[in-house]
Amino acid sequence: MPFVDLQKELDERAALGLLRQRYVLDSPQSPHIVVDGKPYLAFCSNDYLGLANHPRLISALQQGAAQYGVGAGAAHLVSGHSRAHHQLERQLAEFVGKPAALLFSTGYMANLGVVQALLGKGDTVFADKLNHASLNDAMLLSRAEVQRYRHNDIAQLAQLLEKTGSGRKLIITDAVFSMDGDLASIPGLLALCERHDAWLLVDDAHGFGVLGEQGRGSLAHFGVASPRILYMATLGKAAGVSGAFVAAEQIVIDTLVNHARSYVYTTAASPALSGALLGSLCLIEQGDALRSHVHDLIAQLRSGLQGMRWQLMPSTTAIQPLLVGDNQAAVALSGALRERGIWVAAIRPPTVPQGTARLRITLSAAHSAADVSRLIEALHELAR
Repeated sequence: MPFVDLQKELDERAALGLLRQRYVLDSPQSPHIVVDGKPYLAFCSNDYLGLANHPRLISALQQGAAQYGVGAGAAHLVSGHSRAHHQLERQLAEFVGKPAALLFSTGYMANLGVVQALLGKGDTVFADKLNHASLNDAMLLSRAEVQRYRHNDIAQLAQLLEKTGSGRKLIITDAVFSMDGDLASIPGLLALCERHDAWLLVDDAHGFGVLGEQGRGSLAHFGVASPRILYMATLGKAAGVSGAFVAAEQIVIDTLVNHARSYVYTTAASPALSGALLGSLCLIEQGDALRSHVHDLIAQLRSGLQGMRWQLMPSTTAIQPLLVGDNQAAVALSGALRERGIWVAAIRPPTVPQGTARLRITLSAAHSAADVSRLIEALHELAR
């Protein structure tokens, strides 16, 4: 029976400390959650501004459901594109400074759709080696030639571009790298695009809402703008709801509407979610105090963990990875924190390179300074 082989593979993963499993939350998303009936202080959510359980967004979702119902009922191109979807796309485009935007159900689907729609055989995609899995899958499905460059190595990327001849060229990168917390050199990447007539796809899943003036994202953070930039951001992290969008020139959006398979051939997300996201955009725009509090927490954590046996990786963002190294040691450290009522996920290969297993600590505006102090004290106790 093929199930024997499946069990053997799972047993091998378990022996290596790589087996994944799910846990059931009995509470809303918050720094203080209930998992399988037990309370925990959590540092593993991407709800960076603490909006996932915000009363204004709950009310907006309820109003959206009352007006539009629960489901969209069809794909956007059939009869599923509601006034709420349309209004949200316009406001998202304006918010990030682009001519047009297109909603997708998830960031994964957005990345698949963009790369597959714009590239094919004879074209070339250039990818940072630490890009998110969705970008990696997108480039493989596009059937374009793939050139991967060392993490944030602009010089190597320039060499690869110099050797590439005809066909469309697309550089794809995370803006904030989800497991390291560091930033891509977007100005440097854009300069290479200008020099080599290439596009730049920026996945700002972990920057939108958090970085830049009024939370307008990584492009605003770096002060860059160009028609060559294709901007993707997710709406289930700092925005607190669900979904994703791509913002670009109108001709690019029109192309995606016609050729992005993950947009054309799927039912539209609930229009009620768009109603909630319109409220979320307002909170993001007015959220300077929330973003300032996150930066204060980052400084507190980094100061409090100095000199420990486990080192925080270089990061100025809400993603603060604590490098452990060994898979089993990372799992054990995560488990020891859980015994103390603190929930921090252990991240292991293949999500991160071999030998770099870590605890991925994420901070939220909903955390208090006392919450962070509790984590610092627990880690120092375990280090002793």
